[in-house]
Amino acid sequence: MHHSRKWIVLAAAASAAALALSGCAGGGAAESTTEVTVWHYWDGTNADTFDSMVKDYNASHPDVTIKPVNVPNADFLTKVQAAARSKTLPTMVIGDLIWVPQIAQIGTLADLSASIPSSTLSDINPALTSYGSLDGKQVSVPVSANNLGFLYNTDLFSQAGLDPSKPPTTWDELIADGKTILEKTGKPGYELYTQAADGGEGLTWDFQVNLWQAGGEFLTEDNTKAAFNTAAGKKALQYWVDLIKDGVSPFAPFGEFEKGKAASAQEGSWMVGIWANDPPFPFASATVPYPSDGKPATNLGGEQAMVFQGKAAQTTAAGDFLAWFLKPKQVTSWSEATGMLPVTNTVATSQAYLSWVDDHQPLLRPYVEQMADAKARPNTALYPKASNAFAQQIEKVLAGQASVSDGLDAAEAAVNNVLSGN
Repeated sequence: MHHSRKWIVLAAAASAAALALSGCAGGGAAESTTEVTVWHYWDGTNADTFDSMVKDYNASHPDVTIKPVNVPNADFLTKVQAAARSKTLPTMVIGDLIWVPQIAQIGTLADLSASIPSSTLSDINPALTSYGSLDGKQVSVPVSANNLGFLYNTDLFSQAGLDPSKPPTTWDELIADGKTILEKTGKPGYELYTQAADGGEGLTWDFQVNLWQAGGEFLTEDNTKAAFNTAAGKKALQYWVDLIKDGVSPFAPFGEFEKGKAASAQEGSWMVGIWANDPPFPFASATVPYPSDGKPATNLGGEQAMVFQGKAAQTTAAGDFLAWFLKPKQVTSWSEATGMLPVTNTVATSQAYLSWVDDHQPLLRPYVEQMADAKARPNTALYPKASNAFAQQIEKVLAGQASVSDGLDAAEAAVNNVLSGN
């Protein structure tokens, strides 16, 4: 991760913040400010855009100073834990969606429904707000979103005699196209995330898309037991096994598609922006293919903001900033500048935003459309361990070391063991 540009405040605001922090009352109430420190891991364009928006907010709210601080992604949770032990937590943190339950265990999070209008909360994609709903409180709100779509190499599709303007829309079509591409070009038609590397989440996150499409769920509604060892789970896993068996998908570390060595993959919306100015090959995007007797689905990612319960003035100011950040104007500006997907339905469906997408980033359009069918991963602090336990067992199936039924049985036992606290 690159270090974000250092944020600079106006000298007067900095002086006022220093007075407030040191407890000095001199100068009168008009000169005092409430400082809200925000930890995030963004860098590059994302950090620069956030800094710019913070400056706009600070300029229009002279009684508040929002202070962004970059914390590298790899160190983020460790630093939050250390800050909690030393009682030096920042007012707000912005981190990966799946961290919300873990951070909620580190420090007491404020109920943001007290400071963010209900009309704003109801406008946010419900899968995103549901993730931040813990114990009857809205302890986080999304500030960015992404999801998984279907990216494909149009050159390889053309070389195989396929029409690049007609990507597969169903599992059967994907398998058929994949076989044709393999036969005509010698390259796999579709890449899967087949190995439990990096804690297993790559495999699990990708697989959940097909599990949901088949009508299954990963965990029970209360997140206490595995729910994937069902007919839907067997169907989704058999689909993966068949892709590998037929040579359509390689059993290999993920990254073949991005190197031009596979014709397509389930890739995140962020790749559109990464490849916008210098694509490694001609590519196009589409919604994720799903079974003809199933339903569309994709998996959500992105960042959520959380406010630690502390001094009333800081908690209130943090909530006000988030309410401002989630207004249509700011959501639109943030989405257009960063290429992230809008977290509110009003912006995601607005003609102004969709026209911008069509004019500037047309390959984002399928991802935007998929937001209506997007789902979030289980919001439990045990999810990372459960994900790893699942992936380790499923990798054995994909490697041909276990049957679909035996693999799901083993994965169910492993996940349940994690969820029971063992």
